[in-house]
Amino acid sequence: MVNIVDELEWRGLLVNSTGIEEIRTAAHEGPLKLYCGFDPTASSLHVGHLTQILTMRRFQLAGNKPFALVGGATGLVGDPRMSGERKMNSADIVATWVESLRGQIERFLDPEGEFGVTMVNNYDWTKDLNVLSFLRDYGSQFRMGTMLSKDIVAKRLNSEEGLSYLEFSYQILQAMDFLELYRRYGVTLQYGGNDQWGNIVGGADLIRKVEGVQTHALTTPLVTKADGTKFGKSEGGAVWLDPELTSPYAFHQFWLGADDRDVLKYLRFFTFRPEEELAAVESGTAERPHERAAQKLLADDMTTLVHGEQATAQAKAAASVLFGRGDVRELDGPTVAVIAGELPCVELPGTAKLVEAYTATELLTSNGAVRRALKEGGLSVNGEKIAGDVEVLETELGSYDALAGGYLLLRRGKKNAAMVRIVS
Repeated sequence: MVNIVDELEWRGLLVNSTGIEEIRTAAHEGPLKLYCGFDPTASSLHVGHLTQILTMRRFQLAGNKPFALVGGATGLVGDPRMSGERKMNSADIVATWVESLRGQIERFLDPEGEFGVTMVNNYDWTKDLNVLSFLRDYGSQFRMGTMLSKDIVAKRLNSEEGLSYLEFSYQILQAMDFLELYRRYGVTLQYGGNDQWGNIVGGADLIRKVEGVQTHALTTPLVTKADGTKFGKSEGGAVWLDPELTSPYAFHQFWLGADDRDVLKYLRFFTFRPEEELAAVESGTAERPHERAAQKLLADDMTTLVHGEQATAQAKAAASVLFGRGDVRELDGPTVAVIAGELPCVELPGTAKLVEAYTATELLTSNGAVRRALKEGGLSVNGEKIAGDVEVLETELGSYDALAGGYLLLRRGKKNAAMVRIVS
């Protein structure tokens, strides 16, 4: 079995560590017990979290025991950011988000066997902690100079808004997590994004001071985009793992739109394709970049991983129709519904006229504009061009063979489309 450190190295997933050779040796002697934390700051994780989730999966596949921590306690506090304090959410909301995130993380990890994932919540060991115990048992182990020197803390302290003690205390709480997981389960490795390096080594230092044991820490890179825009963002905002927040179609399109300069890096970071196969993809991309084979592979793999094979097939079929390459009449009901979710869509009775449908969907602004478009030959329903005199525009929608779900796909030219759902 390949040593997990070797796997992470060739994929470019290692940045900082407390000693990479020591971690390599520990993994070889293994199994390692490791953890990564996720704070519930929303009801869903987004694609930016996949680096950590999939790194945990890689550790597990290499024969190591993962612990996934969803921070019901730290989620109530908030990790310092470059600007602005996090919105404080109620305990009930945070608890609901904890369960939602747990469910998302568990989908990617095997729960069974010797290396089955264990889900933990730091609220369990902090909810009964009183302030005096916190200060005496933990606060006494931290030195202000070290805490103040951390990059994000120093920047916030020198800014106009400053830094609240609430956010400042986050690093102690995260260090407590590592100590608690070491005591409870024997966890000896914490990893996370490189922006968490200071907090992660704080936990290792706390264990060394309190238990006299040397543990390990490493960080993965913060994923960036070559054009300077933030990874994980699309025109609609964050790209979420929850299909109710980001549809599988939009999810597939996000990866399909990867920049040529980024796509090979993303294939290493996020897919489970072996090194030899990705080397062949890189060679093919260099020779035939116009085919965008790497982007297609990335989009298919990631959508299947997160949403399943059926969702990937539906997303690709929907894209073919939306871009004018497929027959909408051959699609099943769920795929038609995907298209309806991506296009402007209105509901009209079956007695409504075709001309009304074109104006109701705002594909054209007036009845006169619809008539002119008809004469120019640019209108179609469900992929069939509308031909004939203007009287055809008085045809009732109910006379057309509706798609699954009662939908009609209207087009004006090749690039403009909308859906009508016929209702009784």
